[in-house]
Amino acid sequence: MGLIVDRRDQEFVLYEMLGLQELFATARFSDYSKDMFDMAIDLSKRISEEEVLPRYMEGDREGAKLVNGDVKVPRCYHYLHKIMNDSGLFTMAVSPEAGGQGFPYVIDLAAREYYVFNMGFMLYPEAAVGAAHLIEVYGTEEQKKKYMYKMYEGKWGGTMVLTEPEAGSDVGNLKTKAIPQPDGTYKIVGSKIFISGGDSDLFENIVHPVLARIEGDPAGTSGISIFLVPKYLVNDDGTLGRKNDVTITGIEHKMGLKGSATCSMSFGDNGDCYAELLGQPRQGMKIMFQMMNEARLGMGLQGLGTASIAYLHALNYAKERKQGADLFNMQNPEAPRVSIINHPDVRRMLLWMKSHVEGMRALVYLCALAIDRKEASEGEEAEKWHGIMELLVPITKAYCTDMGFRVTELAIQIYGGYGYCQDYPVEQFMRDLKIASIYEGTNGIQALDLVGRKMSQKKGVNFINFLGEINRTLARYKDNPRLADISKDVQDAVNLLADMGMFFVQCGKEGKFLIPVSNAYSFLNLMGTVTLGWLLFWQSGIAYEKLDEICKQNNVDGNDKKAVAQLAKDHNDAAFYSGKIHSARYYITHVLPHAQSYAKAIKSQNLSMLDIPDESFSIE
Repeated sequence: MGLIVDRRDQEFVLYEMLGLQELFATARFSDYSKDMFDMAIDLSKRISEEEVLPRYMEGDREGAKLVNGDVKVPRCYHYLHKIMNDSGLFTMAVSPEAGGQGFPYVIDLAAREYYVFNMGFMLYPEAAVGAAHLIEVYGTEEQKKKYMYKMYEGKWGGTMVLTEPEAGSDVGNLKTKAIPQPDGTYKIVGSKIFISGGDSDLFENIVHPVLARIEGDPAGTSGISIFLVPKYLVNDDGTLGRKNDVTITGIEHKMGLKGSATCSMSFGDNGDCYAELLGQPRQGMKIMFQMMNEARLGMGLQGLGTASIAYLHALNYAKERKQGADLFNMQNPEAPRVSIINHPDVRRMLLWMKSHVEGMRALVYLCALAIDRKEASEGEEAEKWHGIMELLVPITKAYCTDMGFRVTELAIQIYGGYGYCQDYPVEQFMRDLKIASIYEGTNGIQALDLVGRKMSQKKGVNFINFLGEINRTLARYKDNPRLADISKDVQDAVNLLADMGMFFVQCGKEGKFLIPVSNAYSFLNLMGTVTLGWLLFWQSGIAYEKLDEICKQNNVDGNDKKAVAQLAKDHNDAAFYSGKIHSARYYITHVLPHAQSYAKAIKSQNLSMLDIPDESFSIE
């Protein structure tokens, strides 16, 4: 096993659990095969282990620098960009018509899981691909020819330019304006902050999708349009012309992602910032949300990928680090020292990490596969999977980044004092991941999106379809006597989740909208907790079936725990499936009960967070 992603678990989730191979029977993906997908993931694994991970700390130490108005990225990023761009990894899910491989989105994410932990570097190419996809979907043929192909080729970069100093997450309050020109172009005037990869020397040119309001258009989000603003203007023959009137006024000095230039930018200081409208006027938020939804799923992947590498590093350290005697010889000063993985509290932390990483992997991949199933289906089936994806995006983004951060924190704890030092990478994993709960819409905003929009979409049909998928799993394994105890626990938690949905509906009927709004974050955590409980239960059901087959093949009684444990010592698959069962049982027994606490707090209808006077938050 490598120290970035558990490849065996990837295989399990993709094929044994989610049934990715079913896509081969659809017209959209009939030309693809498991061998093709495996080769792509193996390529990502090899490059990440041999090239990306060894340069991870180097990029952090050197950082991005602003020199005479231009950003210089760490030297190793140029090397990584060439290797990874030449490999085609960045455009796996891009359509063949635009120069990509057209792979399912879930395979793209599976490959990206290997290098997403190095987000300081990855923000540059990922933003370029995301911006190019906006042009592919909404741009004119001229804009595609002018910008898109070179962005997908990795020659030109891209960004996402939303945030302003005064507006922050309140995008509708932006002040940047677009002034129409006689030739149909625009001049942009305004300032933006917190722009990831706002400038770099990785690319020959950078195309900025910028949110702005055309002069005279209404206030609020409904009046926002989106524009393409190149760093260098492009001549008719495709060569680069003059530098546009865009200035990098500074880069942030951050807790993590130090290799990524988080820029403050000024547009039109000299009244000559060239821009082209993307799509139609006043469609800016609709267009940008395509990129935002992709980015939010990408943030869930960042939470998963960083948690995965942190867990595997901690696991490896716990197996190698010797300290103290084992539990039964602690009073014997002559007892041999044992690896810290033998200590109960370390095992507790590792199992918490393992179960959450495996649950998050299933959640992220399921959300991505929902996109693929929608694309490969028609009619009601396509609508069902699109609705499930819409419902899961805020949970995937928020729950995976919050729980992923907890995993990185526990990794440091397992390393002890060494984890707090820069000798090992675990402290950087935590620093780099913290931003994921803040950018692309804070996790509090994700919770409001879930409660305020996603739960009620299509009059609750998406939520009902989601519950239907869970209950289908429970029905499949309800007759397995070894799952009876945890099956009841999961069923009770699912019933609780459904009941909370009805409770919010009743609050709406009674005009108590402040109850769901004020408790949105608690509800998101409740739903995230139950969702992972379902996914891990699903995995345990598969694991029991597979383990039974292995036991029969080896003349072992599957009900004899000691015999099964002995078999697992010499049989890799038996050990793997046994581990899946233990992960599920631990989570459902020790973590899933937290859902009851969230529900109890929400149903109390206590609004202390609103009732407390401002003056009570005193500063003396």
